[in-house]
Amino acid sequence: MTSDAYASSLQQRSAGVLLHITSLPGRGVIGDLGPEAFSFIDFIQASGFTVWQMLPIGPTQADGSPYQSSSMHAGNPRLIAVEPLVEAGWLNPSLLEQPELSGQAKQHALELAWAGFEANADEAQRAAYTQFVEDQNCWLEDYALYRALHEAFDFACWWDWPAELRDRQPEALEKGRQQYAKRIDYTRFEQYAFFSQWFAVKAHANEKGIKLFGDMPIFIAHDSAEVWAHRDMFLLDETGHPTVVAGVPPDYFSETGQRWGNPLYNWDSMSRDGYAFWISRMKTQLQLFDDVRIDHFRGFEAYWEIPAHEEYAINGQWVKAPGDELFEKLHEIYDPLPLVAEDLGIITPEVDALRKKFGLPGMKILQFAFSGDADNPYLPFRHETNSVVYTGTHDNDTTLGWYNSLDAEMRQYVDEFLGFSWEAMPWPMIRAALTSRSNLAVIPMQDLLSLGERHRMNLPGTTEGNWEWRFDWTMVEEDLASRLHKMMSMYSRLDG
Repeated sequence: MTSDAYASSLQQRSAGVLLHITSLPGRGVIGDLGPEAFSFIDFIQASGFTVWQMLPIGPTQADGSPYQSSSMHAGNPRLIAVEPLVEAGWLNPSLLEQPELSGQAKQHALELAWAGFEANADEAQRAAYTQFVEDQNCWLEDYALYRALHEAFDFACWWDWPAELRDRQPEALEKGRQQYAKRIDYTRFEQYAFFSQWFAVKAHANEKGIKLFGDMPIFIAHDSAEVWAHRDMFLLDETGHPTVVAGVPPDYFSETGQRWGNPLYNWDSMSRDGYAFWISRMKTQLQLFDDVRIDHFRGFEAYWEIPAHEEYAINGQWVKAPGDELFEKLHEIYDPLPLVAEDLGIITPEVDALRKKFGLPGMKILQFAFSGDADNPYLPFRHETNSVVYTGTHDNDTTLGWYNSLDAEMRQYVDEFLGFSWEAMPWPMIRAALTSRSNLAVIPMQDLLSLGERHRMNLPGTTEGNWEWRFDWTMVEEDLASRLHKMMSMYSRLDG
């Protein structure tokens, strides 16, 4: 089996923008799937981009991290916009007169929309809702019950629920479905609203020639519907607590590694089940996105296993994973596999061989290119065509912030490598990405706006102040789209 046999769908030379939906402007406390999402699609299309990359879109928990979701299938209800709910006839138009909506006001609006749907939905809307519930039944029912119980027990984690519900005893589950039927119905509607709005945004993007590029975390949050509903697929004890947890050893981002805390998979159980868990997960993601990045790809070859009682990730070990068998199974369904491998960090020849066997593009980060010597694989002339190049990712500082943090000697080296450009940073790095041999070049929106470190999206290893950045259209220079379009043409990235 060769990479030619598994040619990626990302083979044409093209470019994209990295911006999470929460970073869009809008009336809510975070960006959502309302008019600003459509406006952003129009902007990137006018700029010559053909890909919009974003972070995971599942329901977030207290820290707001999109990489710790309470469901691997459900959409984040905070991303639901009020405007389409008004247009559907389920909300009073006076709501649109409010320039800002707090999180509490948005939640109240969703509750009112559910009541409006029950009272006013027409036959076509009710049929669409019924069809959605039927189509997503394999995950929606567990998630809706999980949400209802989560609220009923004051948002306690599922392993702290009464034992009969924690352990999913059939009689207790049935009693819960009856007792909390109204909240279950509401959650079904909430997900129907999310998916309906999502598919409207996706249709607009695809009509404009824009692909949606998603992001799928390798691991799942412990307090999630899927871990509760599929305990046999995870390494847990009899009370639902992990015996070992996920993370990474010391690396570029942390001297002691990162203890993520996610429960690790019981790969033996998954293999015996024909990897149905992963097939179902992939099906949902590929309904939502045209292509998907798999975060922490190296964990499919070997993952860092940390005993659950250990406070730090440094006290872990590498354990082999059945990535070859899993991707063979996925390839039986998807040919080619529309995936990009996040292959950053400690990458062994075995990890690289797994990626290449299935023809998956890897990632090249230009901010990593200037340490070491001319053998550095992140230098632009070292890039493979079957890869995605970034100036930086959501985990990096903005390129301007990164450049300003360099010492004088390193800054001189970067300037010299980039040809002492007349343009101010980050534009020399943006051009370096666009001139790269990589088929796809992705530029974070912060870099397109020449923003500094205060506009960073995430600082790995920290839990406060992340995931909050938003842009405003006043930051966008009037001629930015036309300048970018000219660059896309110059570097042959218009026809992706």
